[in-house]
This record gives sequence, C-alpha cells and structure tokens, in this order.
Amino acid sequence: MLILILGIVIFLGVHTLTAFRETRSGLIERYGLQNYKRAYSLLAAVGLALIIYGFIRYRAEGMIQIWTPPLWTHYLAPPLVWFAFIAFAARRAPPGRIRGALRHPMLVAIKSWALAHLLVNGDLGGMILFGSFLAWAVFDRIALKKRGDGGAPRISEFTRGDAIAAGAGTAVFALVLYLHPWLFGVPAVLA
Repeated sequence: MLILILGIVIFLGVHTLTAFRETRSGLIERYGLQNYKRAYSLLAAVGLALIIYGFIRYRAEGMIQIWTPPLWTHYLAPPLVWFAFIAFAARRAPPGRIRGALRHPMLVAIKSWALAHLLVNGDLGGMILFGSFLAWAVFDRIALKKRGDGGAPRISEFTRGDAIAAGAGTAVFALVLYLHPWLFGVPAVLA
C-alpha cells in the first residue's frame, strides 16, 4: 500500500505543480523549459509506474474491503467510463461542441473515470487511488477557474471534432471493456 501511495503522491504532486504558476515559472527560469519538461515527464512516469506496481502488490497481498458497493453501482460505472473516454478524446480532437461544453475535457474525463471506479470499488486501495484522482481533478479545475482559464470556447453546432471524439472515445472504450479482465483482473461489466 505504501508503494501505491508514494506513486500517487509523486504522480499527482508533479501534476499539481502546474497549478502553482510562480513556482513552475521559477523552475523553468532556473533550469530551462526542456529540462523542466524532462524532469516533469520522468517524475510522472516514475509515479505512474509506482501506482501500477503498488496496486498490483496491494491486490496480490489481499485487498482491504471497507464496504460492499450495491449492485446498481455496477450499472452506472460503464456509461461514466464511456463518457470519460469521449471527453478524453475531445481534448485532442478538433474544436467541437463537446469540447466547448466540457471546457476542460481532460479534467472532466478524470472526474468521470474516477467516480465510476469509486462507485464499484469498496476496498481501501481502490478508494485511495480513485479518490485521489477525483480530488486532484476537482482541485485542478478550481485552480484553473481562479487563474481565469475558461477552457475551450463554446461552439453551438456539432462539428467533425465531435464525431472524432465520439468515435475514438467509443472505440477505445469498447477495447478497454473487452480487455479489462486481462489488463486489470476483473470484468468491467457484471454478467
């Protein structure tokens, strides 16, 4: 569990740094943009690797069950994750109505993905992992709002970007849904 927590602290800590603009600017000024990006990427990768390794170890050593999620939560999770994949795809798709409505589609994707997993994981490790990501995404959205970053501009009609986001998000969702038992050891949908 400590490895998992260390990974979360490193991964989300490095991502939180961007909210502290003066600190970030000072690091870039002192070490240069390329060195900052390299260190940022390296720390994020180390944090992600520790999260994955820590969660695998935690599950192998025996999960600590806190509560048993009700059956109905297992039917809410797939649509929330599907929405998360569409939001994630909208971040890189050409401008569209979806991206404009979500304003910060990456943060919406993280919140939706984390909430979906919190609904169906009643174990301590899952609650720490997904709860941390949800809390971080809420924090970062507040930080962006305080900075005056309104996000993507609103567009009134659907565009090619929306079709790309919906299509790519749905395709990746279907693939992850299919591979979930092999990748994560549990089916994504109850039989």
